Order: sequence, then C-alpha cells, then structure tokens
Amino acid sequence: MDDRRGVAGQMQEHGPSPVPPRALGPGLPGLLGLTRTLLTARNLFLVVALGMSAHLVYYFFTGAGGPVQLATRLLPVTVILWALRAYEQGGPYPRLGVAVNRVVTGGYILAALAVFGYFFREFENLFLLRMGSYNTADLVMGTLILLIIMEISRKLHPVLFGVNVVLIIYALFGAYTPIDFFWHPGASLERLVTSSTVELATGVFGGYTQMALTLIAAFLLLAAVARGFTAQAAVLRSIQRVAGRSQRSIPFTAVLSSASIGMVSGSGAANTAITGSFTIPLMKRHGLSGTQAGAVEAAASMGGLILPPLMAVAGFIMAEFLGVPYWEVAMRGFAIGFVYFAGLMLAVYLMSARRLSGKRLERLKLEVFEYFKTGFFFGSVAALIIMLGLLGIGTLRSALYAATMLLVALTILYIVFKFVRRNQDYQGQRFLVNLRDALETFADLAWYIVILLATLGIMIGLFTLTGFLQRMGSLLLDLTQWSIVATILVAWVFGWLAGTGLPPTATYVVVAVIIVPPLIQSGIDPWIAHFFAFLLAVWGELSPPTSLTAAVAARIAESSFMVTMFQALKICLPIVLMSFAIFVRSDAIVQQGWAQVPDTILLALGSMAVIYAVAGRFFVDRWADTAGRLVMAGLGAVVLFHPSFAIAAATSAVVLVLLAFGVQRVRRSGAVQVPAPAS
Repeated sequence: MDDRRGVAGQMQEHGPSPVPPRALGPGLPGLLGLTRTLLTARNLFLVVALGMSAHLVYYFFTGAGGPVQLATRLLPVTVILWALRAYEQGGPYPRLGVAVNRVVTGGYILAALAVFGYFFREFENLFLLRMGSYNTADLVMGTLILLIIMEISRKLHPVLFGVNVVLIIYALFGAYTPIDFFWHPGASLERLVTSSTVELATGVFGGYTQMALTLIAAFLLLAAVARGFTAQAAVLRSIQRVAGRSQRSIPFTAVLSSASIGMVSGSGAANTAITGSFTIPLMKRHGLSGTQAGAVEAAASMGGLILPPLMAVAGFIMAEFLGVPYWEVAMRGFAIGFVYFAGLMLAVYLMSARRLSGKRLERLKLEVFEYFKTGFFFGSVAALIIMLGLLGIGTLRSALYAATMLLVALTILYIVFKFVRRNQDYQGQRFLVNLRDALETFADLAWYIVILLATLGIMIGLFTLTGFLQRMGSLLLDLTQWSIVATILVAWVFGWLAGTGLPPTATYVVVAVIIVPPLIQSGIDPWIAHFFAFLLAVWGELSPPTSLTAAVAARIAESSFMVTMFQALKICLPIVLMSFAIFVRSDAIVQQGWAQVPDTILLALGSMAVIYAVAGRFFVDRWADTAGRLVMAGLGAVVLFHPSFAIAAATSAVVLVLLAFGVQRVRRSGAVQVPAPAS
C-alpha cells in the first residue's frame, strides 16, 4: 500500500457483505450456523468500533484518565481494527491463503488484547512507580507493541518504515559511524525499546498518538456523520447545480466540491477519489481533455488540505507545537486558503475560457432533502467555527457538538422524508445502516491516523535518542549566520525530498521538528516558520516525482500520470510562491483578524499575476504576448517579495488593472485559443 495514502483513504466501503443467514435447524447445528453468520470480520469490526467510539465520546466530555492513559488503552484497539479490516480485504498477507491469514489475524488480535490488558493493569505502576526502572514483563510488552506498529507501518507506510529501520540501526550502532557529524555513543536495545514504548512520553504512546485520539478524532466525527448519511453526495450535487450553469463553469464544480469535502477529509488522495469520480468524467464530457480534468481535480483536492477545520491534520499538531488554541491556527489557515483558491480559480477560468464554450446547460434537478443535507453540512461547519472562535468552547466539545448537531439534523430529515412524506429515495434506506456506515467510517479514519502518528512517534523518539535533532539544528544555525536565504532554500529542498515519500502530516512533523527550531532561533517568527513547514507538507502531496493525488486523478481521467502531475503543478503554483512570500508579506500569518487582510490581499494579487503570466494571454502576436506576460510576472514578483508595503500596494493596483484587461481578452477573443494537450 502506498505511503502517501491519505488520512481519509479508508472512507469507502470495504470487503464483502456479511454472509446471509442460513436457515437454522434445531439444536447445536443451528447454533453453530448462527454463530458463523454473526461472527464475521465486519460484525466484529463494528463491535470494536462501537466500543472505541463510546470510550472516545466519554473522554471528550470528561477527560477521564488523561490522554496518556487513553493512548495506552486505544492504540491496541486500533491494531485490532486494522487486523479485522485487513482480513476483510484478503488478509494481512493475501499470498499466504485464507487459512494462514485467519490464524495470523487472530494472532494480531490476541497480541493486541495482551498489550491492552497489560497496560490497563499496569498503567499506574508504569506511569508513577517504575518510571526509569522497568521489569522484564514491561520490556516484553513494549517490544511486542513496537514490533506490531513497525510491521503495520511496513504495509501501510513503507517509506516511514524504512526511515525507522535506518534510525534503529543508527541508534544501536552510532558509535561505529565514520562520519563525525553522525557519531553518538550508541544506545542499548533496552533503552531503544523503553523510549519507544513504556516510557509513555515518546514513541507509540507519546504526544502524537494522544493527539490523534483526542483533537483529531473529535474532528473526524463530522466527516464520518456526513459520509454515513450521504450528506457529502448531496453537497457535490448541490455544487453542480449552483456552479455548473454553462460548459465554461463546469471545472469550477471540481474546485468548489474539493474545497468543501477537503475541509473535513484531510487527504488530497481521498478527496480526489471521492470528488474526482464525479467531477473528472463531468469535465471530460463537457470538453476538457483527460489531462486537464485530472489536473484541475488534483490541484483542487490539494487545496482542500489547506482549509480548516482539518488542515491536513497538521493544524492540530501546529497548535501543539506553538502552544496556542487551535482557533488561532485556523484563522491563519483561512487566510492562506483564500490566497490559494484565488489563484486556482483564475487558473481554472483561463483554462475554461480558452477551451470550453459558454453554452448554457440544463440545471441539475435536486430533491428537497438534498438542499437540506447540504445546508446541514455547511451549517455544522459554521457552527464549529462559531463555537471555536466566538463562543470560546473547548476544541473537543466544539467538534463533538458540531457532529452531534449534524447527526440530529440528518436523523430528523430521515424521519420526515421516510415516514411523513414517504419519499421514494428514502424507502430503500435503513437508519441503522446509515448509522453503521458512519461508525465504520469514523473507525477507519481513526485507526489509520492513530497508527500513522504512532509510527511518527517512533521516528521522532529515535531522532531525540540519537541526538540527531541537536546536531542538525546546530548545522542549520551555522548556515543562517552565512545566509538566511540559503537556509530557507535548503529547508525547502529538505521538505520537498521528505514530501516525495511521506504523507502531508508526516512531512509537516519532520520539517517542524528538524527545520523549524533553527529558523526560529535565527530570528524568524514561529508562525512564519511553522506555516512554511505546513505549506511544504501540502505541496509535497503533489510534488514530483511521486504524487498519489495526481496518480488517483490520472487513473480516474485515464490520462498520463506525469503529464497530469505537471499540469497540476502549473495550476497550483500559488502554494510554491506563498511558501517564500510569507517571509515578506508576514502579516498575513503573524497577525490575526483585520490586520491580516492587507498582506493577504497582496499575496492573492501577486499569485494571480504570476498565474496569469504562466497560463494567460494578452495578445495574438507571440512576441508581444511574451513581453506582456514577462511584465506581468515581474509585477507579481514585486507585489509578493518587495519589502516595502507601499511599493507592493501601488504595484498591486497596476496588477489588478492588467488582470481585468487580460481576463477580458481571454473571454472575448477567439484568436487566443490554444490547442489542448493530448490526454
């Protein structure tokens, strides 16, 4: 399975349906038949998911036991969920056959139950009495859970697994390295195991796993309810009705759909799979090539990672790093999201205006309940924002309340349209089936992100154990004394390389841990340093040479992966520009509220200028057009990077006029048509 798989990649239905009950005879054979019918992997998954969800909801309300205890209890539960889901899909090791996989799955479940029982019984002793002096049983159970998480990461995240294997070897044998920079005295095997497990402060039970089971899990409830009760499908159809009024506006349905679903999915690849299966065929049917349709969807889905409330899950980790309420991170996320989608919308318009006609389309007809579902979905997101930003309600409870509001609203809608209005579309639905889908979606999202962050916990713990972070930080600090610009460029290259193999959350954590501290020590504002890391992580989702988001889009579009990826990179150019421009237009990130607005507008206009220079046209004559676009690119660079706000603002006024002129030229002049690239 690909390492770059997204957080919401488990949202789709898995595995075969449960075997239908057989006719039961009297006595023991009937009882055995009933047992075989009920004890399916999916039913067991549902039972475990229900228990985990109930425990989490109880914790969200009470905070009982604290996050460390929560991690020791629920990490083994997520292992059981993974094992059951893997068994449904052919087993953890499909090549070994059904019988072997049944035994192996049982082994994983028994091992996870053993870890669960041991840490349940010994938590207080480990946390208080035996800290720093662990017995043999502690080491055995710590080794067991460490090996399980490493093996699961090998299957889900092979790049992360490989990094951790190298770090384990480095931790054990660092004294033998011939390079002074990497030398350290070496750690014992016992110290490696305890630091990654039973010490509880780092490793598989550390802060990252705790965050996955608290802040992140609470926000995933909203996505699960929307998915289970088909609110996401209603949102997509509503957007098509509103935005798809002409052939030229069809690509905007992809942008708006991906932005809407991306707010609660946290994964570019999953977002592409969910919305792209609908938007890409629609764009192709109305005139875009497969390459163009796939590129638009990939770029739009990547933009969904920027938007609150999830922000690719990295926003929660950023709040923890900075020690601030999550709402402060979200406010800045809205600002950079506005900049990104302003440039993206312009790029999509330029593509549509040159290649699609303005022919009016018959508007999609929606059922009344689809309007309600769409309104409830966006209403719950708005309620979440109000509770976080205006009412000051805690993050966990705000997310829980918003998800509950959506669940109650959709339940009432179900009752009204099924039993009162007797709507035909509702007659085939079953409330318990919808509820089960929501619960399974939540469990799938939760186990995936918990195991991902537990794997990251191992990696960061090993970085700390070997002293690598301190040495890397010292090296970067020396580089900043020579040139801060060179340091930023080195950091960007490092983040790009990390992003080629890691999912966005992992990329952000790695860059934030290794690169951000030296940047802050060199005088860069912490907000700027962390958003630089965040933008790098998001861009890594689409960066060459690997991009799961582009791969998913290209597969749906039946187009070339490489051509689709590079076309998408051209469309989403604003994110690369913002990564560097925020060091100059820093108020968009450092400030909050109205103080953000001036620099945010400059970032948007500067990005749009560069986008137009790349994808737009001014004149029919080639040389005149090239000169005009070069001027436009230069003006955009001034708006983005000139240190004087007054000069940048004055230049932005010129850019605005040229943008208006250029857009009119593209809209009116058939002479600026360009041939579409082959798909």
